[in-house]
Amino acid sequence: MINTDDAARFCVLSVGPMDEHQINLAEIFWRSGWASVPNWRLEFCSDADTALSELRKGVVPMVLCDGDSDPSLWRELLHELRRLPEAPFLIVTSRLADDRLWSEALNLGAYDVLTKPFEESEVTRVLSMAWLRWASLRGIPANESMPDSEALQPA
Repeated sequence: MINTDDAARFCVLSVGPMDEHQINLAEIFWRSGWASVPNWRLEFCSDADTALSELRKGVVPMVLCDGDSDPSLWRELLHELRRLPEAPFLIVTSRLADDRLWSEALNLGAYDVLTKPFEESEVTRVLSMAWLRWASLRGIPANESMPDSEALQPA
C-alpha cells in the first residue's frame, strides 16, 4: 500500500510526441483544476524507456499513451506497467479511436481510450474516474487529493 505521506506528489504521465495534442492536454490540466491541487503534476515524455524511468521516481496513477505515432508503444508500455507493484492505469489516446482500438485496448487491460483532439469534459471525466478507482484500490482518500467537483466542470 502507498504511504501518501511519503508520496508528496502524484503524477499524470503523458507519453508521445510533443505536439498540439500534448499542449492541449496541458491546457486542460491547468483549466480543469488538476494543476492547482498541491500534490499533482503533469509530466511528458516521448518514449517507453523514459516513461519507465519516470514511473520509478514517484507515484503515477495514470499514464496517457499516444496510439498514433507508434501503434506498438501503448502495447509495450501496458506490458511493462503490469510488472510494477503499484501499476498505473493506462489510457490510450488516438485520433483514430474506432471500435477496433477501443475493443483491443480494453481487452488487453487499458483503462480507457481518449479521442484526439481532446475534449476538456472527456479528459477531466476520464482522469477523475481513473483517479477515484486507482485510489480506491489502494485505500487512498481520493477526494482529498483531487480538484473539487466545481473545478472539474469545463468553463
